[in-house]
Amino acid sequence: MKAFFRGLGAVGLLLLAGALWYVVAGHTTAVVAGESMRPAYAPGDRVFLERVEPGEVRRGDVVLHASPGWYGGMPAVRRVIGVGGDRVAQRPGEPVTVNGKPLEEPYVKDGDPSGAGAPEYDVTVPEGRLFLLGDHRANSMDSRYFLDDRSGTAAQEEVRARALDDRSHLYGAGLTALLGLVLVGGALATEIAGRRRLPVG
Repeated sequence: MKAFFRGLGAVGLLLLAGALWYVVAGHTTAVVAGESMRPAYAPGDRVFLERVEPGEVRRGDVVLHASPGWYGGMPAVRRVIGVGGDRVAQRPGEPVTVNGKPLEEPYVKDGDPSGAGAPEYDVTVPEGRLFLLGDHRANSMDSRYFLDDRSGTAAQEEVRARALDDRSHLYGAGLTALLGLVLVGGALATEIAGRRRLPVG
């Protein structure tokens, strides 16, 4: 019986370690510093992000990226509007278009997809690169202001992580860690109880 509980304890340790590794190695957080991502994220908000491979980034993703020459090399949170091969364009006061189709953007602040005084642009995103915009278009330094640098695009490899919309797998990791903790605790309790029952000579 003792061996059985020790086995459960070992399984519990594996579950606990695996769940913790999954969360720590596969995820990170960032604190929003400016107004560029309102209303989704306000200054001081902590964004929970998952680490992704460059090819996993999609249009609409909110990403943490660090591009040399942008923001002094400091990481920033922006939304992916265009990926390699996309033609992204906008005229002041009009919606952003991607490949000639108006982009639905319910996330932009005050329903304003351009922002007063923002430059007009019409760019084709090079392969392996991304066109990035903030959600608060009137107060965001983004791809529009780096058009002389590869059409204002950032390399996919400069993306460090992607904001999580669905956290269900994290809850699953938490439940796995909790189960592991219960198994380890049960095994320890059984071991301690067994030692207390040992006869004293």
